[in-house]
Amino acid sequence: MKKFTPIEILILLSVVICIFYSEYLFVYQKDYMKAVFIGLWPPTMLGLLNFINSKTK
Repeated sequence: MKKFTPIEILILLSVVICIFYSEYLFVYQKDYMKAVFIGLWPPTMLGLLNFINSKTK
């Protein structure tokens, strides 16, 4: 099993924070447009993580 590097942990933590913040905006603040906008960031960050991992192997 491969250990996570600090940059991978940072990206994964950012993804989780973005998802929870987007849900908070959508459910509690009723700011649907901002929630969708922020909700689109995690797939982009995970794509960046895949790109970083493909370049280091």
